[in-house]
Amino acid sequence: MAWLLRDGDVLASLEVAESRGDRRRGLLGRDAFDGALLIRPARAVHTIGMRFPIDVAWCDRDLVVLRVARLRRHRMSRPVLRASAVLEAEAGSFERWGLSAGDQLELRADDA
Repeated sequence: MAWLLRDGDVLASLEVAESRGDRRRGLLGRDAFDGALLIRPARAVHTIGMRFPIDVAWCDRDLVVLRVARLRRHRMSRPVLRASAVLEAEAGSFERWGLSAGDQLELRADDA
C-alpha cells in the first residue's frame, strides 16, 4: 500500500494504476472508494459506467496539482495537456483534504 501526502501530512491511502489494464479499469465496478487512485500516464478520464461521482486532480510529472474538478457519473473530462497523471477520489474527498491547484503531492510506500 502507498500513501498520498501533502507537506508531509497523509491525505489518504493510495492505489497506483500504471498498467494498461489498471488504468483502463480505474474505479469501474466499485460501489465506493476510500482513498485515492493515481492513474499515470493520463491526461483525461471518464466516469462512464461508474456508480458514483468523483473528484479529479490533474497533476504534472512532479505531482503538482494543475487543475481539480468534480465529475458526475457518465461524463468525460477534457484533456489537460500539461498533465501526466490524474488523481481520482470519491466526490467530496478533495474538499475534506483541502486539495487545490498548486498543491505539491508526494507518494510514499508503506514500509511495513
